[in-house]
Amino acid sequence: MKNKLSSEQIQELLNVLETRFENNTNRHKDIEWSKVKAKLEANPDKLWSLDEMERTEGEPDVVGFDKNTNEYIFYDCSAESPKGRRSICYDHEALEKRKENKPANSAINMAEEMGIEILNELQYKELQQLGKFDSKTSSWIATPADIRKLGGAIFSDFRYNTVFVYHNGADSYYAARGFRGLLKV
Repeated sequence: MKNKLSSEQIQELLNVLETRFENNTNRHKDIEWSKVKAKLEANPDKLWSLDEMERTEGEPDVVGFDKNTNEYIFYDCSAESPKGRRSICYDHEALEKRKENKPANSAINMAEEMGIEILNELQYKELQQLGKFDSKTSSWIATPADIRKLGGAIFSDFRYNTVFVYHNGADSYYAARGFRGLLKV
């Protein structure tokens, strides 16, 4: 069944997430795995989305807890932009605009299909406080409507010990650019 994991897939994913959680305690101080696991088990639809993040090599991990919504926050924590989400333009409009050499998909489409959100600039900068990400790749980030209306989109990377935010045409795509997502559970 689509968007549903078997009990074996659930257990395999939970094992991967627990190992990553334990190996990266700096990302989630004062958060207990047992509470995260209980929340995940109570939300199988979110497990499917996390599995999609994992399948596309995003290496999702807990990066925080929102006390207002009582949700754990997962970000893609792969060292480089997830391999299974590269060579894509920004959104569906940009994809449709391309007449030649169309990419297979767009960042916004993929995020929606996966049931996740694309990181915004602030979230991307928060992620960079947890390690060094995108030192060889770049990631599309949520683009303000006024920039998108003019045909542009923004992306970020980490070079020279600095987080850079750049612009490009929304219909552009590169082998080293993908996107990073987040999921609240």
